[in-house]
Amino acid sequence: MNRQVKDQKNTSVKLNEGQTFPLTIKRLGINGEGVGYFKKQVVFVPGALPGEEVVVEATKIHPKFAEGKIKKIRKKSSHRVMPPCPIYEQCGGCQLQHLDYSQQLKEKRDIVVQAFEKYMKSSVESLHIKETIGMENPWNYRNKSQFQVGLQKQKVIAGLYGIGSHSLIDIADCMVQHESTNKVTQVVKKILQDLSISIYNERTRKGLVRTIVTRVGVQTGEVQVVLITSGKELPRKQVIIEEITRRLPEVKSIVQNINGHKTSLIFGDETKHIHGKEVIQETLGDLSFELSARAFFQLNPYQTVKLYDEVKEAAQLTGKEKIVDAYCGVGTIGLWLAQGAAELRGMDTIAESIEDAKKNAKRHHIKNATYVTGRAETWLPKWVKEGWKPDIIVVDPPRTGCDQKLLETVLKVKPRKFIYVSCNPSTLAKDLKVLSSQYKVEYVQPVDMFPHTAHVECVALMSRVKGMTNKNCLK
Repeated sequence: MNRQVKDQKNTSVKLNEGQTFPLTIKRLGINGEGVGYFKKQVVFVPGALPGEEVVVEATKIHPKFAEGKIKKIRKKSSHRVMPPCPIYEQCGGCQLQHLDYSQQLKEKRDIVVQAFEKYMKSSVESLHIKETIGMENPWNYRNKSQFQVGLQKQKVIAGLYGIGSHSLIDIADCMVQHESTNKVTQVVKKILQDLSISIYNERTRKGLVRTIVTRVGVQTGEVQVVLITSGKELPRKQVIIEEITRRLPEVKSIVQNINGHKTSLIFGDETKHIHGKEVIQETLGDLSFELSARAFFQLNPYQTVKLYDEVKEAAQLTGKEKIVDAYCGVGTIGLWLAQGAAELRGMDTIAESIEDAKKNAKRHHIKNATYVTGRAETWLPKWVKEGWKPDIIVVDPPRTGCDQKLLETVLKVKPRKFIYVSCNPSTLAKDLKVLSSQYKVEYVQPVDMFPHTAHVECVALMSRVKGMTNKNCLK
């Protein structure tokens, strides 16, 4: 049966699943897929690149768009390269290995531009969206891996589930993972095999070891191994510990986490430290951090330094500023700024993160930082009422963006600068539009935190202009 799709002028365009048609790819979508238009109907094609002319087979028809797959490339992009990873097309962890890295940076900037075109519309020409800051060596950058464990012909494998499937792909050497995480995961996998440790089966929900989580302190070389198990008891625990420490002297911390639920979440609620240190050490610039099994930490420490330096550059600190670090987590961004400011106040809704932030500030002898549990929209009006008003507010929200109440609070508090660290260009543009009645976007700086994927982070600087209206906010 035909599924009917209508274009923007409501002219009927009939597309059938399985139908093939020619398509010119105009740009990359936010998930790294090629985007083209068939009779003004948007079509998303994974693996296709801007400028390419392809023959596409329609795979799914939706009311407002269609999905397709490449049947033939008639005109190939000059930026198309052979993906070096042997399981690139099966794995799905990366989306852009088939695109030359220098062009990846240009396309990621364009993804940011597209987001602002959607929300800022005609005003986007006035924006200063800078060139994307990339990596000198865009490989082996991820400091943490979370590989599911399974059995394949009685052999223990560890990796990721394939694109759109529950078929586990064994990954021996992930090209975007740090070499240490690759090595340690492979050795732990071999230990589980040698000791005949029970392996979890997702379909039957029987077996023990579900996931091997490996994290390395890139600057210190210390490694932590977390075994996610379906039950509390870990048979032959002492032997497992002895083998890991004998074969992998770089492993300084071994942890067990229990997750017996039928869930896609990696970690369960109960964590048991079973050997070595409870934490491993990592450094960023002049700051050091203790990383526990559940602690959030940026996955690309090389680019994190560049990202945080961009925040510092946007702040232009003179030593007199009062700063609020909203969504502060364990305090990494705020601590990066604290020594150049008069006072820093941070908040987060997760009490454990605030405790870690306090410990991090104390460890670095930073005495001008205060951390509280709660929402910025609650604390900010209270502080203003007490006579304390921030000069700068920094936010680093989740992919869903800032809470609407927080944005409303910013407009009431009226800080001189608003610095937004974003991992989602769409929610960034949407949120900045809300603030544009009082604030001007000075610039947006994209940073490539995850080479060969479609993700792009940004640092956006907004400054308050008195008497500003929506009509002149970006001029």
